[in-house]
Amino acid sequence: MAANMVRFRGGAWGPVRRFGLAAYRKYSSGGSCPNVPLTSPLPGVPKPVFATVDGQEKFETKVTTLENGLRIASQNKFGQFCTVGVLINSGSRHEAKYLSGISHFLEKLAFSSTAQFGSKDEILLTLEKHGGICDCQASRDTTMYAVSADAKGLDTVVNLLADVVLQPRLSDEEIEMTRMAVQFELEDLNMRPDPEPLLTEMIHAAAYRENTVGLNRFCPVENIEKMDRKVLHSYLQNYYTPDRMVLAGVGIEHEQLVECARKYLLGVDPVWKSDKPKQVDKSVAQYTGGIIKLEKDMSDVSLGPTPIPELTHIMIGLESCSFLEEDFIPFAVLNMMMGGGGSFSAGGPGKGMFTRLYLNVLNRHHWLYNATSYHHSYEDTGLLCIHASADPRQVREMVEIITREFILMAGAVGEVELERAKTQLKSMLMMNLESRPVIFEDVGRQVLATNTRKLPHELCSLIGNVKPNDIERVVAKMLRNKPAVAALGDLMELPTYEHIQAALSSKDGRLPRMYRLFR
Repeated sequence: MAANMVRFRGGAWGPVRRFGLAAYRKYSSGGSCPNVPLTSPLPGVPKPVFATVDGQEKFETKVTTLENGLRIASQNKFGQFCTVGVLINSGSRHEAKYLSGISHFLEKLAFSSTAQFGSKDEILLTLEKHGGICDCQASRDTTMYAVSADAKGLDTVVNLLADVVLQPRLSDEEIEMTRMAVQFELEDLNMRPDPEPLLTEMIHAAAYRENTVGLNRFCPVENIEKMDRKVLHSYLQNYYTPDRMVLAGVGIEHEQLVECARKYLLGVDPVWKSDKPKQVDKSVAQYTGGIIKLEKDMSDVSLGPTPIPELTHIMIGLESCSFLEEDFIPFAVLNMMMGGGGSFSAGGPGKGMFTRLYLNVLNRHHWLYNATSYHHSYEDTGLLCIHASADPRQVREMVEIITREFILMAGAVGEVELERAKTQLKSMLMMNLESRPVIFEDVGRQVLATNTRKLPHELCSLIGNVKPNDIERVVAKMLRNKPAVAALGDLMELPTYEHIQAALSSKDGRLPRMYRLFR
């Protein structure tokens, strides 16, 4: 034993004891090439071949239209997994002649039992065999069913999607469960501290009163019990038709996707089959402007032990343009130039501090909690908004600050701030398109609206061509419209709609002076 100990200390295992096993390994940098500097290639190693960047995408988006009108769009992308889904030209904007909230219900009912699959669990187990996940999202103008899974399971995925979209059972039990889910979501919407989803609903309702994109995206409480299979089928037979659908895929071969589409989506009769002629709502959005106010106690909205200060939230918007118009790109640059955000963000105060709403609003007025610009765009209209939050006693001053920012948009645009906004927009576009699900949605939405897809380098070129006079032109056009206003919280100090409209029509954006006998 002692002899072994001596051997361990001083023999062949000595270095291992003192420095660990790694110290005893030989590295190529040690003895084989001792005098080769890091700036020179190693002798005997093949010359590397680097990828070249020519500004063009290697794989362009391919589009094929089947005999029944269904469009198939695909974008090849390296990787083991793919994202495939069906996008449908259907949403809350098409519900004028139906019960409001059908799209919301269909979103919650997605991936439930179908003709082939007995339950949602069965669908999820089928996807799990291919490492897959599924999701459905319904917006104002598009409903999207999507699956991400191993590319080898494409046949199973397309079969599943076809069954989910065209053969849902919509059983009484599933509809009852969906009623509960919708009820809970509506309660959550009114309780959550973040008012942005509720304000977005309100600003759309004010801007497009009782038409198209102004219709409620969420199911009203009074309609929850009225939803049944007959109501849903009456809507589905008009809007879930092949000519209103796109089967989009990212990360798969186009020919393979077309073959699967022919197999599962061509000549398939949906469960709501009807010989009645289609009654599709082709209404064009009518911008009306207006105000929607919701008096609400915001003094106790905190969900945890840390209290949130009582705030009043205001959103003011003006009509911009549709995403099909040339002015869409200048509006996107303008939105990026306005920027904004919270007064304190996860990256520390002043993240994104070179945007106008940071420089002119949040940095100068410490009492403002939030000032953010949003741009919503659809196939026939658009809405540029500014959302701001402050203490209820300072609402009037906050509104005046927003109206002044709108008026200042029409002024001179600095070359430096414009270039920064354009670079930020390009950067955001390219970083978002690193994600496969984002590419899928981009491909699907563009092909659904235009039958083709603008590639990222084309969009970057259009962004780069935006000039200061383009910004001034689109702002001048925007400011001719009546404003849309949404207000949430304690509204005692809120100026009248007429005063807000007068401020946006003035040269300096100031509200008309008010004189009070008693203060």
